[in-house]
Amino acid sequence: MPDAVVIGAGPNGLVAANLLADAGWSVTVLEEQPEPGGAVRHDREVDPDFVNDLFSSFYPLAAASPVLRQLRLHEHGLRWSHAPSVLAHPLTDGRCAVLNRRVDVTAGSLDRFAAGDGDAWRRLHDVWEDVRPDILEALFTPFPPIRSGARLAYRLRTGGGLRLARSLVLPARRLGEEEFVGEGGRLLIAGNALHADLAPEAAGSGGFGWLMSMLGQTYGFPVPVGGAGELVRALVARLETRGANVQCGRRVDEVVVRGGRAVAVRTADGETVPAARAVLADVSAPALYGGLVAPEHLPAQVMDDLRRFQWDFSTFKVDWALDGRVPWRAEEAAHAGTVHLADGVDELTRFAAQNAMGQVPDRPFLLFGQMTTSDASRSPVGTESAWAYTHVPQRIRGDAGDDNLTGAWDQREQEAMADRVEQQVERFAPGFRSLIRARRVLAPTTLQTLDRNLHGGAINGGTASMHQQLIFRPTPGTGRAETPVPGLFLASAAAHPGGGVHGAPGANAARAALRRRAPAPLAAAQRMLARRDRTGRKNP
Repeated sequence: MPDAVVIGAGPNGLVAANLLADAGWSVTVLEEQPEPGGAVRHDREVDPDFVNDLFSSFYPLAAASPVLRQLRLHEHGLRWSHAPSVLAHPLTDGRCAVLNRRVDVTAGSLDRFAAGDGDAWRRLHDVWEDVRPDILEALFTPFPPIRSGARLAYRLRTGGGLRLARSLVLPARRLGEEEFVGEGGRLLIAGNALHADLAPEAAGSGGFGWLMSMLGQTYGFPVPVGGAGELVRALVARLETRGANVQCGRRVDEVVVRGGRAVAVRTADGETVPAARAVLADVSAPALYGGLVAPEHLPAQVMDDLRRFQWDFSTFKVDWALDGRVPWRAEEAAHAGTVHLADGVDELTRFAAQNAMGQVPDRPFLLFGQMTTSDASRSPVGTESAWAYTHVPQRIRGDAGDDNLTGAWDQREQEAMADRVEQQVERFAPGFRSLIRARRVLAPTTLQTLDRNLHGGAINGGTASMHQQLIFRPTPGTGRAETPVPGLFLASAAAHPGGGVHGAPGANAARAALRRRAPAPLAAAQRMLARRDRTGRKNP
């Protein structure tokens, strides 16, 4: 009988399993899909000569994460690679804002939009360097972050800290207007905020855009050499050296609660897998509460609060194998791993407003990934492995374009939306479509099929808006890994601090489990449960 069962072999589940194994626990990880990784996987299905990431690709939070750093994954083969520039945001008139790991390069890019904006960027970077250790500790530790929170609170009372706090809750549009004269710096802040579902006018989007920009400034947006799945391969390899095992093709349908405590899980094939000490769930909050855990085991308030749970936007993604490098109007974009495609902050606002109204945007804001530029192993010399994704509403009420998209995402709708994505790229890179050797379309429904945590194509585990963060994530008063069921811990992006590949929710869940070990007398009861399951007797 394992000490712990982890449901889901995404990065958070694998981090949790590694930390428990480090503490001497025996661990079994059960994964529904035929391979581990969750939303961190790659394949060669677009073209055999090209490596394409299925979901996530760039990992600034992984590079900054003390959780992943302590796992020393480089000892298990993980290597990182960087594009020459972190990010570019070109405009159709040929101007381009560039985020580069060298502060002077970023500042010089912004000065070309408006003299003095480079110094404004340096001031924002100086603030970041002053608070970076405390912010990162607060971000990657359970809420409330006692030590880092106390230090940040002290800063808020001294040295202009209240002004910093105000800046962090500003909308991205307002923060950009206060800090920059030209559009370049504003584009970097607002574009990075829309890596989540935060519109330029949303409260807190300025702070999120600033955080993502500064993470890129300091750590870059690195990629694993060979494909996103190499990060998972290293996590699994490390775990297996500690005696744990990952079982794929094993869907969990139920968390068994007995005597008010989680004691086992039941798989789709009817097997009961007992857990002597803890069950950790790397699944979405709605899948766990009222799904894997029956409502009768949960407080009525949790189920009521869950009715108000808000998913983030759906995601529509296209992967390409390109016969040449992308012909950007703005040359600077050719050297960036990530390229943001929207013709100004106003177009970002228009995009976000259409999503808010339930309309499929007619000019979708694209996050465009140049993977061979970031890692030369991804495709043959002179070609580019590329992708772009955009957000669409979870519930579609109309189409702002001319294709009558309804959200059915049948073959016609998928192809029409993929064409719309390519037309948006063409605005900034004329001739792009002539380079396409092959493409793959990943509609919201496809993404969910490949990873059930991506409900309707949502990639963040729930909205990043302020009303569902910190003590409100996933529901009010549940900002930690502990759940209302003793012995059960939430280890997914549904818990603080939320989405992004950094391992913090998994680490927080593992540490919570280590603090709250199951009472020793439970072991006999759990062994009896397992025996009953093997002999075919009904479990109570």
